[in-house]
Amino acid sequence: MITNVLIENSTLVPVVFVLIAVACVGVGYLILRTRRHGNRALWILVLLSVLPVAVLPLVPTSTGGDGITCTIQFHMPTPGSVELLANAALFLPPVFFATLATRRRLLMLAAGAVLSGAIEALQAVVPAIGRACDTNDWTMNTVGAALAVLLATATIALADRTAVRKAERVSADPPPGNHPQP
Repeated sequence: MITNVLIENSTLVPVVFVLIAVACVGVGYLILRTRRHGNRALWILVLLSVLPVAVLPLVPTSTGGDGITCTIQFHMPTPGSVELLANAALFLPPVFFATLATRRRLLMLAAGAVLSGAIEALQAVVPAIGRACDTNDWTMNTVGAALAVLLATATIALADRTAVRKAERVSADPPPGNHPQP
């Protein structure tokens, strides 16, 4: 069912992927810039963005599976492989916001890869949901996590640089009331 929706709207999937990335960077940057309740807001966004990761891969198909299956293959996304791009998009928000919240890039990348592997393993050993594990899904989820870490790293650097520049401007300005008289 999910694959059918993606295939029917295949031209929108790359656009939605870019919009998700841009929205994450924009929201993350604003939260880092305000710094007020920032960590709490980031963790709320992590929790909200983990919901689709936890639910969508476990939605049962209309037919039950016929035993433990796992497809082993490795393909990079092409314009026609919208499901692969959607898998990358699925892991981008939670790993992005978790990286902003913790600033632990490698740990969040590893967490994304391990979570994806756990989901694929669960799909393999629970045939009743009618899903099968696929190494392409794990690969693209991990690619999404890696992209999230890269975007989070750039967002953190930009927000930190902006904060330093603001602090330098504030320290260079004379205190109020101490303006020299001409």
